[in-house]
Amino acid sequence: MGKLVTLTLLGIGLALVGERLVSFSKRAHAFREVVSIEPQTCHLIEGLEYGSEDIEILPNGLAFISSGLKYPGLPSFAPEEPGHIFLINLNEKNPKAQALQISDGFDKASFNPHGISTFIDKDHTVYLYVVNHPHMTSTVEIFKFEEQQHSITHLKTIKHELLQSVNDIVVLKPEHFYATRDHYFTNFLSTIEMILDLRWTYVLYYSPREVKVVAKGFGSANGITVSLDKKYIYVADVLVHNLHVLKRNENGDLTQLKVIHLGTLVDNLTVDPDTGDILAGCHPNGLKLLHYNPEDPPGSEVLRIQNVLSEHPRISTVYSNNGSVLQGSTVASVYHKKLLIGTVFHKTLYCEL
Repeated sequence: MGKLVTLTLLGIGLALVGERLVSFSKRAHAFREVVSIEPQTCHLIEGLEYGSEDIEILPNGLAFISSGLKYPGLPSFAPEEPGHIFLINLNEKNPKAQALQISDGFDKASFNPHGISTFIDKDHTVYLYVVNHPHMTSTVEIFKFEEQQHSITHLKTIKHELLQSVNDIVVLKPEHFYATRDHYFTNFLSTIEMILDLRWTYVLYYSPREVKVVAKGFGSANGITVSLDKKYIYVADVLVHNLHVLKRNENGDLTQLKVIHLGTLVDNLTVDPDTGDILAGCHPNGLKLLHYNPEDPPGSEVLRIQNVLSEHPRISTVYSNNGSVLQGSTVASVYHKKLLIGTVFHKTLYCEL
């Protein structure tokens, strides 16, 4: 009788795991075909060969790009090279990428940049906040941008027990920011979490006085950004294909207003400074990222979400490609109808809209 019960429970367990694996394959869009939608004027940016995971564009058209991310489970075309922050001037006719020099005293060899955000003070000084994963841990690094020297000076490293497996960040004022926690820089249990669709990741709020979780229940909280009026926070839940719209409260807490289903694996988010629309870098076939095959590479996709707060937001495709040009898009950011599209480990695309 005991053996029968054991076998029955084992069978139920295997059936559950099988069903979850099938569900995970569907959520990861293992078999989705990508139809190309590409602006007429696009070209790859020279010098960016090893990824451009996140992009932050200043109001004056200078764009910061985090490059060289070493991501558990994903390929890297330069595994021995440290990460870099690149700069592109979108006011130039043919913009080129330049790696910014980092000040001495910072561990450049272990630099593994992920999400980035900027803050400009009243004196027009630019500060760059970078999610970093040295030795597969998570920190937030604060740099000062030295425009004349084409360099960044390291000012501070922020560590905290809640800053685990951080993905992206958005800064509201000096040392006050929201950040997303995902699965990727934890351990083997994170894979089980994703397969079983457990909603255990979160958004946290950091300030020098208080660090706290302000939104829970995400399958894999990923990209995060803020509306132009600073009243709303937008969060991507990549494996659930959702965009969350949350209202900011005076104490830093977030109240969820709505969820917009995008039908694709949504990664980083940016806001069009001219319209307030959200641009989402997406993965149309996520499993191709995990099982990389250069003969059948992962595609790229960029969505625009208009009228976010309305009852019926409009979702349109700005760019899509089957991987023949751009592989594994993570982010899209726009400046006066000039579009930059970044990737996890591949190249960077510049388009004129």
